[in-house]
Amino acid sequence: MLHYRTEGFNGCAVKYSPFFDNRLAVAASANFGLVGNGRLYILELTPNGIAPLKWFTTQDSLYDLAWSEIHENQVLTASGDGSIKLFDCTTDEFPIQNWKEHNREVFSVHWNLVAKDRFCSSSWDGTVRVWSPHRPQSLLTLPTHSCTYSAAFSPHSPDILSCVSSDSHVRVFDLRTPASASNHLTIQIPIHAAPASPIPGPPGIPPAAVPPSEALTHDWNKYRPSVLATAGVDRTIRTFDIRAPHQGPLAIMPGHEYAIRKVAWSPHLADTLLSASYDMTCRVWSDRSDNTTTIGDSDLMRSGPASPVLGMEMGRMGQHTEFVMGVDWCLFGSEGWCASVGWDESLYVWDVRAVMR
Repeated sequence: MLHYRTEGFNGCAVKYSPFFDNRLAVAASANFGLVGNGRLYILELTPNGIAPLKWFTTQDSLYDLAWSEIHENQVLTASGDGSIKLFDCTTDEFPIQNWKEHNREVFSVHWNLVAKDRFCSSSWDGTVRVWSPHRPQSLLTLPTHSCTYSAAFSPHSPDILSCVSSDSHVRVFDLRTPASASNHLTIQIPIHAAPASPIPGPPGIPPAAVPPSEALTHDWNKYRPSVLATAGVDRTIRTFDIRAPHQGPLAIMPGHEYAIRKVAWSPHLADTLLSASYDMTCRVWSDRSDNTTTIGDSDLMRSGPASPVLGMEMGRMGQHTEFVMGVDWCLFGSEGWCASVGWDESLYVWDVRAVMR
């Protein structure tokens, strides 16, 4: 396990470079993101540990980041002042581009992995925006009418975009559809809809007493194009198939003791995902999809919720001493390496296989 201290700055997000197997970036904020500066760290893994390649200090907190998919040295950041900034590792301390249309904090940014000439952002102002790095203004605004914590393009389609928000819904937009009154909204899934049969809730809370709560994070499965995972304040991970939004979650994974801040599907295994939580742990899960039957066309026609599968915790990492805010998988090398950051001013690079039971 490797460690790097982001001294004076509390980690909020971490991402591995899609171009270099030894490079990652961390978005961090002073004073836990409440007030003060932000800092973007570009770090490299060396034979002597983790070494800083460059860092950029910003006037406001940084909450999220995304590597450019078209330029190996460029990184997007999401800022507390409502701006999105693009930094280049080969330039001096100032961003090479700046966008400012959101009216509140920008809480997530995500680069399109298929149509690599666009990216998206989500904000507490109740909107998701689509951008081009070559344009000074946004290409599209998608209203959600509630604080939107996470937005992401599908890794399987250039035009499918999803988000989760404080009103406990997953929204899926298809940019190929006419805008009309729906603003490209094609699917809206209530995350906390009543299940067909009782399922375990968070520890100490009966299943029937779990109310709708804020969804803080979600991620698309890298191998199953219609499956995504959500998590948030209720401490439970849920997976959904967007082909059958009325059927409720495919799988649930309760177990965290406090809110889940980040989930990330494995780039190597279709049934494995990581979570980072305010309970100061990272956990690795199996949604047990290898033990379940894939939804077929006849099943999609059924109405009403189906009974979800109970996923399984396969291990946890408890090295952090404060809220864990971000986690990401390494795309390169032997499967299982990941990185996590937290409010303890710590970045850890570790092997998931070492904590799995």
